[in-house]
Amino acid sequence: MIDCSGIVGFKYVVRSVRVALLLGALSLLTSCMVGPDYVRPKIDVGVQFKETPGWKPAQPQLAEVPSGAWWLMYSDATLNQLMQELNLANQNIAQAEARFRQAVALTQGSRAPLLPTISATGGATRAGGSATGPGGVVNSTSISTYNANALASWQIDIWGSVRRNIESTDATELALAAEVTGARLTAQTAMGLSYLQVRVLDEQKRLLQGTVASYERALKLTQNRYNAGISGQADVAVARTQLESTRAQLIDLEQQRAIAENAIAVLLGRAPSTFSIAAQPLSLVPPKVPVGLPSELLERRPDISAAERRAASANALIGVATAAWFPSLTLNANTGYRSNDFTQWFSAPAQFWSLGPQLAALIFDGGARQAQIAQARAQFDVQTAVYRQTVLNALQEVENAMIQMRVFEQEDAVQRLAVESARLSLKLARNQYDQGLIDYLSVAVLEATALNNERTYITLVGNRFAASLRLIAALGGGWSAEELRRVDDSGNPSANPSKTVPTNSAD
Repeated sequence: MIDCSGIVGFKYVVRSVRVALLLGALSLLTSCMVGPDYVRPKIDVGVQFKETPGWKPAQPQLAEVPSGAWWLMYSDATLNQLMQELNLANQNIAQAEARFRQAVALTQGSRAPLLPTISATGGATRAGGSATGPGGVVNSTSISTYNANALASWQIDIWGSVRRNIESTDATELALAAEVTGARLTAQTAMGLSYLQVRVLDEQKRLLQGTVASYERALKLTQNRYNAGISGQADVAVARTQLESTRAQLIDLEQQRAIAENAIAVLLGRAPSTFSIAAQPLSLVPPKVPVGLPSELLERRPDISAAERRAASANALIGVATAAWFPSLTLNANTGYRSNDFTQWFSAPAQFWSLGPQLAALIFDGGARQAQIAQARAQFDVQTAVYRQTVLNALQEVENAMIQMRVFEQEDAVQRLAVESARLSLKLARNQYDQGLIDYLSVAVLEATALNNERTYITLVGNRFAASLRLIAALGGGWSAEELRRVDDSGNPSANPSKTVPTNSAD
């Protein structure tokens, strides 16, 4: 008796070595990726902002509030409530989140070509015909065929086309994640400015209502003096003109406030007819915001992060276009059963199979591939320029907001003195009028001057708030590019997009 165990073992070892060599060859084939590796575009942002010298940090600061919840620095309960509702109901934010989920699905789909595709088919056919035999006899024949087969195909990613495409879709996904935060920050900024406008208009309305009441008393007093022969009819006309003109200004404020209120309703995803804000005094305090270094904007601005990721995506597509130059290798496998007898369909004699590689290469395409590579490189140059321009725009916005905050603060102190001086001049003029030393026209001129200075001061206070709000938005609203890294690590999106997408809410 012959012992064949050694021969069998030797065959097993040979087969294992062949499999190992095949897997090693495949791993070497798939380790190559053509096309340039991404390098972040360089840009000179400067060592500090122009307005940084003399900038005084003050409390509260962005670092002391929850990530992205910058509006908490204004300590306004109504504003806090509106922002919370905005984060959940704004339709522009909803659109951005939907686009992000679409990008996540696209990224998942781009990974599929790394694995083989498998399909299965089965069917039964019956075919027949007729033929004329000897003696003119017509014979009919029919044949039944039953088949079932499975097919597998795997295109080896030798040149990294699939992996470069995954790299591109990953970068696009992160760009859209940053754009969700950008959309949220834009909506929050619009909400803050509209809410501020409502409060400024409320303050001006309060001022005009008090002024109208004062002018009504002045008109009554002037009318009584005219009836007593102390004042002329011209004084009565001046007092009446002044009163009615101020009433007209008061009416105009109502439509301005309604428009600002309607803007808030739309930001909240509501119909304007279902929304209103109760009037209240302007009690906000504009905070001082630490601005940091210009280079920090590259990490704190969502629009900059989005632009940089889109540049990375465009760079990866150069590799996809370059890989089209090289031949593709596909492994195909097919197995199944085919029989004319249903009872013998899945028997061994009816089995068939095939296995083999297929190498394909495009010999001539009239320059189409070269044009695609040139297009991809040009698109990368476009995205690089967009990224650099986005950085420059961000630097400009921060500088402008810092200038506004500094100038408005200085103007605030000067305008406050102007208001106090106008009030004193008006008080003295009214005393002179009561004593009959001057006519009412002189008083009316000073009253108009005092009112204009009061309204200018209220507008200036609103401008200071708006400048601080724009500075916070220009600095990224407390957002950080670290949010994108968390999205990148998280992989799959959750049922609630706000849990995966970088957020600017206090939730």
